[in-house]
Amino acid sequence: MYEKILRRMRDCVRSGDYVATMHALQEMVDDGLTASDIRRIVLTGRVRERQKDRTTDESKYVMDGHTCDGRAGTVVGKLGRARRLVILTVYLW
Repeated sequence: MYEKILRRMRDCVRSGDYVATMHALQEMVDDGLTASDIRRIVLTGRVRERQKDRTTDESKYVMDGHTCDGRAGTVVGKLGRARRLVILTVYLW
């Protein structure tokens, strides 16, 4: 259902064209996640749902997958104005 957006997000990860918010970086530290874990979730996971920001009307995507060591995790991201992937938050579940 979200193949096109997932393909674009994966292309951003492969080319290094992504950034993480301060919130996402803090969540990575709190959960013991690395940049490699986040890349793995995006590159091998799936988009579970799209959410809309009520204020800006921007879409963000919830991606579920697994870290390098097999833990289940989620990355929430959006494509920014410059078509760069912006990682908004990450967490384990």
